[in-house]
Amino acid sequence: MEEKVLNIPASTPQFTNLPTMVVMVGLPARGKTYMSHKLTRYLNWIGIATRVFNVGQYRREAVRSYRSYEFFRHDNEEAMEIRRQCALAALRDVHTYLSCEEGQVAVFDATNTTQERRDLILQFAKENGYKVLFVESICEDPDIIEQNIKQVKLSSPDYVGHGQEEAVADFLQRIECYRHTYEPLDERRDGALSYIKVFEVGLRYLANRVQGHVQSRIAYYLMNIHVTPRTIYLSRHGESHLNQQGRIGGDAGLSPRGRQYAQALAKFIQSQKILELKVWTSHLCRTIETAEALGVPYEQWKALNELDAGVCEEMTYEEIQERYPQEFALQDQDKYHYRYPKGESYEDLVQRLEPVIMELERQENVLVICHQAVMRCLLAYFLDKSAEELPYLKCPLHTVLKLTPVAYGCEVESIFLNVEAVNTHRERPQNVDISRLPAEALVTVPEHY
Repeated sequence: MEEKVLNIPASTPQFTNLPTMVVMVGLPARGKTYMSHKLTRYLNWIGIATRVFNVGQYRREAVRSYRSYEFFRHDNEEAMEIRRQCALAALRDVHTYLSCEEGQVAVFDATNTTQERRDLILQFAKENGYKVLFVESICEDPDIIEQNIKQVKLSSPDYVGHGQEEAVADFLQRIECYRHTYEPLDERRDGALSYIKVFEVGLRYLANRVQGHVQSRIAYYLMNIHVTPRTIYLSRHGESHLNQQGRIGGDAGLSPRGRQYAQALAKFIQSQKILELKVWTSHLCRTIETAEALGVPYEQWKALNELDAGVCEEMTYEEIQERYPQEFALQDQDKYHYRYPKGESYEDLVQRLEPVIMELERQENVLVICHQAVMRCLLAYFLDKSAEELPYLKCPLHTVLKLTPVAYGCEVESIFLNVEAVNTHRERPQNVDISRLPAEALVTVPEHY
């Protein structure tokens, strides 16, 4: 009977309707850069190579000393030309990224408030064969605008050494300069374009001609994010009996120290005095037993189950190395894409966890009780970690990670709850050359296996 090699590594997802430009539109302090960074982080996390091109950074490089809002007046011809050249420089870098560096999505983060500027971008995209999706942020809520200015804009290099009142007043004048020439996307004039309008940072949406897989995923993601202050707690289950034995996977219950941690977690969560906390677990026994100690309702997600190790379930790493040396070497070479025989890869797990991320973005305060590989994937999303870094993020047992989303990122506090546990972290090994393995190490299985 014909035989085959046991494992074929997973490949990077390919999408046929790329490359794509996501072009932000809107007055300053409308959350465009916030959305740009979040969208870029999400797309990179699911395997779509994405980069932000912020035209403001190009302007700060060109004009080292910012003086006042006068630079943004529409009748300041010298400044208008500088700003135009900065936009062109950013577009040249977009071309390099999408056409020469295997980038798939470029987020063009600027105001792009005039029809002339958007026509320039559309012509550039047409010449290079890029799809374009405009994302216009419309917000007139003074509280949201003021909060955005104080939290983000005042820390800009433009306002180093300026007092808060002076900086706020100048930035409000800058907004008025843009308002004079602002031409919003129009349903009649721009009806043939692909665009999404976001009102009041997520209160309402309008989608027009959203086309293709990538644009659809972008639209779905943008419709789920919000700016409400919240806290996300990530915790692995308490130590299990299989953890004590150094075995991966399985569905074992908690060890005595694991049960002790469940009680400590309950006390910790009570001390946080969290309003309307939601608790999520996997379908596996060890997370459920941990949640039971909290004495509050919890929701079980199958998507939060640990990475499936296939034929290696409940084995130690030493046993895997002995029985499947080629598999062990392949995993060491590329842990993110490596797929266990009859099991999953980290790449597969990220795809499985996408609905969890979407729901986390919709929710406010959540405690997720999960597993090491799952926690790594979730943490990589919030901290914008690469596929190479993800499988080696440290997520120790009996430790809570408290995540607080901030302007363009996420603050993390690690809290060890003083209950000892085994160390399940395996450091990144040196790459192994599988071509040097002896012939008997090449594990094969019958075709019907």
